[in-house]
Amino acid sequence: MADDSLSGDTGTASPLRAVVEVVVRALVDRPEAVSVSESERRGTVILALSTAPGDMGKVIGRQGRTVAALRTLVALTAEKHGGRAQLDVRD
Repeated sequence: MADDSLSGDTGTASPLRAVVEVVVRALVDRPEAVSVSESERRGTVILALSTAPGDMGKVIGRQGRTVAALRTLVALTAEKHGGRAQLDVRD
């Protein structure tokens, strides 16, 4: 049951994907360019985030603090829903 809520198979965005999209779209200058894809590897949901090239620095933040906070948020959201997740930032 918990695994179904983390996978994107329901036709709607999973809670993990929704959290990442909302937060990242609030951070960037071009929210329409934000894309989050979801896959599963070894029981862990992998979220792949891509943005416009000029917005990547805003997502990463100074010394990687923003992306570290995002990864923590993803891990805690996944844990709350009974699973594991990881955020990958793609160029």
